[in-house]
Amino acid sequence: MSTVYDCNDPASRAAGLDAAARVLRAGRLVVLPTDTLYGIAADAFDSSAVSALLKAKHRGRDMPVPVLVGSWNTIDGLVLSVRPQARDLVRAFWPGGLSLVVEQAPSLAWDLGDTRGTVMLRMPLHPVALELLREIGPMAVSSANVSGSPPARTVTEARDQLGESATVYLDGGPAEQAIASTIVDLTGDRPRVLRAGAVPTADVAEVLGVSVDSLETKENA
Repeated sequence: MSTVYDCNDPASRAAGLDAAARVLRAGRLVVLPTDTLYGIAADAFDSSAVSALLKAKHRGRDMPVPVLVGSWNTIDGLVLSVRPQARDLVRAFWPGGLSLVVEQAPSLAWDLGDTRGTVMLRMPLHPVALELLREIGPMAVSSANVSGSPPARTVTEARDQLGESATVYLDGGPAEQAIASTIVDLTGDRPRVLRAGAVPTADVAEVLGVSVDSLETKENA
């Protein structure tokens, strides 16, 4: 049976983070708040847990799970080669609402779905998420909803959709932004915006030193 922990209460938060860490290490799922929307999480290196996450969302392997990290430096162990563009965007927007699609290190022993050698990474700006990430390490995290349904802005919305699929629910209150992250693909010759979101495209273009018009989007690439 799943348990909800109120992370606005210090004692409940401590108990919830402890329970979440134990659950994740045991290969089960946790719902947690982030700075954008609520997410459902698994240990990124536990392929069975990631499969359970996809099943909970009614989602196929053709939509691989993104990975959240707890520090800037974590990217170095996950990426084949960190381009200067990635460094610049990380310095400007992490922690925050920017996700980067990069080429993953080929030695990684994980299975996030049909990634074709890439991984989407983000460092969230939320104290509960960051504390858990620093305890567990990289986590596979997707929006806490059934695919095709509205993303969860509260723990109640997440629980209504996911039910007993997650063992622990960490309640951090309503999502402050309630906007999905902006996704930038850095795997090609030119950066592409795959999804406009929490970080304005103009801000991304400014950091990269390009015009908004020259920053390719998924629609016109």
